[in-house]
Amino acid sequence: MKTDTEAGLKLLVIDDESQNLGLIESALEQQELEIITAADPEVGLALFLEQRPQIVLLDLMMPKISGMSLLEQILATDPATEVILMTGYYTAESAVEAIRKGAADYLTKPLDIRALADRISKLIAERRLRRLALDLDQKLVNAFQLEGIVGRSPLIMDVFATIRRIAPHFRTVLLTGDTGTGKELAARALHRLSPASGKPMAICNCSALVETLFESELFGYVRGAFTGAAHDKIGLFEYAHQGTVFLDEIGDMPLAGQAKLLRVLQNQEVQRVGSPVLRKVDVRVIAATNRDLRALVQEHKFREDLYYRLSMTEISLPKLADRKEDLPLLQRYFVENFSMQYGRHISGITRRAQALLARYHWPGNVRELENVLGNACMMVEGSVIDAKDLPPHLRKVPERSDDNQLLSMEDVQGRHLLRVLEQVGGDKSRAAEVLGIARSTLYNMLARIAPPEKAKMHLLP
Repeated sequence: MKTDTEAGLKLLVIDDESQNLGLIESALEQQELEIITAADPEVGLALFLEQRPQIVLLDLMMPKISGMSLLEQILATDPATEVILMTGYYTAESAVEAIRKGAADYLTKPLDIRALADRISKLIAERRLRRLALDLDQKLVNAFQLEGIVGRSPLIMDVFATIRRIAPHFRTVLLTGDTGTGKELAARALHRLSPASGKPMAICNCSALVETLFESELFGYVRGAFTGAAHDKIGLFEYAHQGTVFLDEIGDMPLAGQAKLLRVLQNQEVQRVGSPVLRKVDVRVIAATNRDLRALVQEHKFREDLYYRLSMTEISLPKLADRKEDLPLLQRYFVENFSMQYGRHISGITRRAQALLARYHWPGNVRELENVLGNACMMVEGSVIDAKDLPPHLRKVPERSDDNQLLSMEDVQGRHLLRVLEQVGGDKSRAAEVLGIARSTLYNMLARIAPPEKAKMHLLP
């Protein structure tokens, strides 16, 4: 009996050998499936486009259209489809090609009916688990975010805890971290969780200001202070009175501006350009930088007294590469946001695309991930983001060159094993089948050629 969650699950079999169609139907009749068959590949493709089955069993060698061509057309239409290729003419090359093009599995004929039924049962179970995982991810996204910062890794949870602890009390905070790690989001979280949340938050990008405009932008000016000053203008500090000033890229602030900022922090007073009047301000100051301020102090490019004033509390935002366990939540968060923004229904990301995202080192951190997924959500033709929707530099497998090395046979075998593992997405069972070795042999080879750290880089759990 079909469960509510699996109602409507369909499997399409395309094979020009009619006896195989009957054999597969009989073997899978106990599964939670509606089975559709086609002996003609063109009819099969039409059925796929009409019925949109979730699983497709596909013969590799057929007249009119090859199974490999059908595989490409099916996955181009719906990348979430689980396609299993079947062939009586097995070669390692065709198996690797099929897996690289997105096949879920590659079976040899004559089919082992028990193995086939077991594989289909696992696919159904995997679909059920993925559906549950999607529901859980949504709950986790809601639970594990702080003002737009998303994650549940120990590193980001420490950031959450620190922000919550200091938000009610801080006067100055220094946020450090690489570009794209979320320093502005952290600043907004500090402001919104502070007693000043109902007051203005003024933002200044110090790297975007020329030195001659720095003082007038932050502290304001009076009419006639300089050519073009036709009226009085308040600065960001006065605007943010009883609120928060966020000074982004503080490491790029000129030394003269640093001296004036230090005086404001010490006295809570500002002086507009061209005016002798001192004005009291009550502001919280959050500074952020992707530079090493301690090194800049040693190079006499940043004032030591200002550094210690700002860094009474310092929060370091981790790189995305150091918290890759947050990738699934971040992916779900961004895909949902961009789906709403673009008015599209995008249900998720294929495992192939997720593997590429997990392999990438993300030098631009969360901001780069956001840009990649924003572009993918804009360009994807269907409802699921696949590898082809990602930028070319993410899809490219890093090249390895052995031209100038003398390698032992064991080294050559080991490197080939790792390449195959990478090509099949880390699936050890599939890699063993492609290589024509037992799974136990594969594990023994890995134990000899790869230390634990390297093995973790190449293998999926």
